Amino acid sequence: MEENSVTPISDLPEPPQPRSRWAERLVLVLLLGFALFVAMVQGFWVSGDCMQPGLETGDRLLADKFSYRLHPPQRGDVVIFYYPKDPTQIYVKRIVALPSETVEIRNGDVYINQHRLNESYKIYAAHGSMPPRIVPQEQFFVMGDNRDVSDDSRFWGCLPNRDIIGRAAGRYWPLWGERHPALASRH
Repeated sequence: MEENSVTPISDLPEPPQPRSRWAERLVLVLLLGFALFVAMVQGFWVSGDCMQPGLETGDRLLADKFSYRLHPPQRGDVVIFYYPKDPTQIYVKRIVALPSETVEIRNGDVYINQHRLNESYKIYAAHGSMPPRIVPQEQFFVMGDNRDVSDDSRFWGCLPNRDIIGRAAGRYWPLWGERHPALASRH
């Protein structure tokens, strides 16, 4: 028969103290925050003149990749997207017409459903005209703000919603400078 042994409490070693896990939690929170940021925001570099004077070559933009999951793109939004004719290229343009709308250009002025579009962001007007076109469902008519040098929906057709990467949420470089508020206009 085996005997039970008893050890006095005073002879037992101290139980291990729970170590502080604040550093581990902080690293976990930072990693999760970074992963969320990468999933929701992406940086882009602007190259070209089509969005001048608001955006110029060398500007850095942040694209909000999340908000269009909550609501559809709106007229006036500046969007970053895969060029439909060559998805290896990424473009930035402004949404001018929405699905089911009729877009027309008369002497450089844009008309949506027979009403002239007020485009306060447009500094460089386009020359010429375009006959009326109906924007298909799940697509958008996009144009650059510097119309005469912009390769846009007038030439290659409407932008499918699936090609939109995100809304240009802001310019993060250069930090300062007088610029036309290209990203601020929503109509």
